[in-house]
Amino acid sequence: MSTYIHFTEEQKNRANTVDLEAWLSTRGEKLLRSGREKRLASDRSITVHGNEWFDHATREGGLAINFLQRHYRYTFPEAVTALLGGEQGATYPMAEKAEPELKPFALPPANDTMRRVYAYLIKHRHIDLNILTHFVRANLIYENAEYHNTVFVGVDETGTARHAHKRSTNSGGEAFRINVEGSNPKYSFGYHGENATTLYVFEAPIDLLSYLTLYPDNWQRQSYVSLCGTAEHAMLKMLSQDTGIQTVTLCLDNDEAGFKAKARLKGILHEHGYTDINELTPELKDWNDVLCAKAELPDAAPSFGMAQSM
Repeated sequence: MSTYIHFTEEQKNRANTVDLEAWLSTRGEKLLRSGREKRLASDRSITVHGNEWFDHATREGGLAINFLQRHYRYTFPEAVTALLGGEQGATYPMAEKAEPELKPFALPPANDTMRRVYAYLIKHRHIDLNILTHFVRANLIYENAEYHNTVFVGVDETGTARHAHKRSTNSGGEAFRINVEGSNPKYSFGYHGENATTLYVFEAPIDLLSYLTLYPDNWQRQSYVSLCGTAEHAMLKMLSQDTGIQTVTLCLDNDEAGFKAKARLKGILHEHGYTDINELTPELKDWNDVLCAKAELPDAAPSFGMAQSM
């Protein structure tokens, strides 16, 4: 039988305004920067900002109390008590309410060479040279000047850059991945095939390039989009632009976040009238893992790493 604990409205309000980043840090949770938010390393579909959280796979979110209830399976009294430091008074910092002013979108300055990006994507990620060069010549991939990150660019209907995703070129340690501030999530990195009838949807730009490297035959006949996460905005925008697309193939990661995102995206697609929806799941965690494994086993059977239709 659970013990009843009475909390005043002030105590409940205090608990709900605790800064989740600070609270999670005290528990040893590793947080990754994602724009103005922080992403949980243990579940990268979840971001926190101040006292707010959002699960990008299930499209659900809320405040501090129900975060502890949903993520840690706390009861309501347990959640409030934990956020109040175990006593009848708050000990964790309150979330700041003032929002920083959003900066206008601008592409990071480009480096005068692509040496590090080519070395990283070809040598360490095993992306095909011809496929990489196609996107470079289209000004959709370049190396930024300051930190030599790979920049994946998304453009609007006029070819104007509206979105940029930066990815570090270090081959070891924790990877740096972030969308440039001010990016419009509707215009992410992708490719519009002329008279395309199928749209292939990926989580990350490197997954998209890896899939094209694995299955290069006539790839330019279809369309591809990277969500730079699992939100639906770029997928829906691509569908609104490529009106001939009849089939959507979801190629998300082979993990819990990917499975949850596919289920949610299928529901959204049905709401928009799309019924021909396929799923291709990599045999390993993601498409680049499959590509790298195949590159390290050059004598593997041709079927190695083939996508599994679900």
